[in-house]
Amino acid sequence: MKPLLAKFVLPLLGDVTFPAYFTFLTLGLLFAAILTIRESKKLDLDPDDIIDINLYMTIFGVIGSRILHVFVDGHLQDYVNLCIDPLKVPAIDALVSRCNTAAECGYDYLCDTARHVCYPPRDCLAWAKLWRGGLVYYGGLIMATAYAVYFTRKAKIRFLRVADLAAPAILLGLFFGRLGCYLNGCCYGKVTHSLFGVRFPIGSSPWRAQFDAHQIMAGQQMLPVHPTQLYESLGCLLLFGVTYLFVRPRKRQEGFVAGACLMLYAVLRILVEIWRDDERGVLFGFLSTSQIISLAGIGLALWLLWRKDPYAVAASPLPAPPSDK
Repeated sequence: MKPLLAKFVLPLLGDVTFPAYFTFLTLGLLFAAILTIRESKKLDLDPDDIIDINLYMTIFGVIGSRILHVFVDGHLQDYVNLCIDPLKVPAIDALVSRCNTAAECGYDYLCDTARHVCYPPRDCLAWAKLWRGGLVYYGGLIMATAYAVYFTRKAKIRFLRVADLAAPAILLGLFFGRLGCYLNGCCYGKVTHSLFGVRFPIGSSPWRAQFDAHQIMAGQQMLPVHPTQLYESLGCLLLFGVTYLFVRPRKRQEGFVAGACLMLYAVLRILVEIWRDDERGVLFGFLSTSQIISLAGIGLALWLLWRKDPYAVAASPLPAPPSDK
């Protein structure tokens, strides 16, 4: 776990920091954009249009990701309390479980000397601070897709052609994004005694969750957990390779690559969610929000894979001209 990749001081600018989550998220978006721009000409798409789509899909994607995080991940009341009454918000990354002074808490936390517990300072804009983590992928996908539909209709471009171009690149971007999650300590898994188990530092979010659940004592090393961030990251890299190298060259119709990517990722996400243990919203008592959206995604993917595409028919080879015999 390394929430801060680098920090240094530059003349005039002062402190410059590179948060792990935000840095890897940016790398993922950058590589995805480069790939789609490079491949756009092969699909007879204007690279300038693809640059515009990438830019605005990134903006709307981040907004959508944050909105879904705020409302379905179980942190809405914490964001409200951070502005109204921060004493009610737990300091999940505090260095100590009991304090007498703010200096003992670490970071910018304060100490409630009446209860001897750390708490965060008042912050009415915490919900908007993306670099601290807290983005839900499906929220970003839904809002970014909605914008792409609007843009392609306005530019008179077939949407599914753009979707086929973007789908593998999105999986590549997710590979980087989940690496950022791992370094940031979010999206962690359940306790495991397998060879894959990892431990995060004392005071981290996974450690604090186990401490609050009375699984460990103060100052004790946390129990190993599934590295679900790495499961999904490596899974997305594998799916990118499969869809880009094998599915894309063999697509039967427009939307086929997008459908395959959506199907494969939805299955991967449903499986990874089984081992996740962070607070992220649960519906019907056992299904996470992402699993429910994944099930809907599978339905949409099946339609994309098996629908009858009028453009596929129109693009079929012309009959050979009659001979002069």
